[in-house]
Parts: sequence; C-alpha cells; structure tokens
Amino acid sequence: MEEQVVERSVRRSGALVDYLARHLRRRSESALGPLGLRSRHLVALTVLRERGAITQQDLARELVLDGTNVVGLLNELESRGLAERRRSAEDRRRHVVSLTDDGVALLCRAESALAAVEDEVFAALDPAQREQLHELLTAATAAASARIC
Repeated sequence: MEEQVVERSVRRSGALVDYLARHLRRRSESALGPLGLRSRHLVALTVLRERGAITQQDLARELVLDGTNVVGLLNELESRGLAERRRSAEDRRRHVVSLTDDGVALLCRAESALAAVEDEVFAALDPAQREQLHELLTAATAAASARIC
C-alpha cells in the first residue's frame, strides 16, 4: 500500500509547476529589472497594446485592480512616457489610457528578454514539447478560470 502512495505522489505535477513558476518568475524579474519594469508594468502595457485606448476604469477591471492601485501604476508608466491619460471626448469625467510609442518599444524589448528567459528555462524541451506544454497549460488555465468565475 505504501508503494502506491509514493508512486502516486511522484506523479503529481503541482510541485513541479510551482518550482518552474518560481524559477521563471525569478529569472523574469532579473530580465525586466534592467528595463525598469516589474511584472505589473508588463501586464498593463500588454493590455494597453492589445486593447488599444481604454478607459482607466476598464483598465482597472481588466487588471483586476482597484482604482487607487491603477492610478499609482499609471503614474509610474506616465512618468516614464510609456502610457498617457487624456480626458475622454465623450465623457470628460473619464480618462482614456493609451500606450505611447516608447511604451511599445519597451514592451517589445521586454518580450524579447522574456523569450530568452523561457528559452533558458525550457531548454531541455524540443519545440514540439514546448508547444505541447503551452497547449496543456492553456487548457489547465482555461479550466481553472472557468471554475473561478
């Protein structure tokens, strides 16, 4: 009976995923540091690139942050010229946030740095295995997200 418990625990993936996530996070933070970015900056810049101009309120919803935290985040991005806020033409009470050309350029540099980190962390996997891992993680993430909502 004890052998079955050990064998089943060896097949568990959670600890491996956690280990890789922590390793990937540490390496990613090291790669983003010289660019003056943290992961929260990267996520916000990515959302702004994908969504285009977006209201500050919608950005807060998209990032799952309260308004105060979004203001602080946008202050940091704006002070570096990576994003800009302007009053909405339709509703002067709202701010519309957009990515600047400098923001696009820095985001591209950050994504290149992060691609190099992934290449390092997943070097033991061939391209087909990396694609399979991505598909499996995408499916697991979608299933987890569906349970949360």
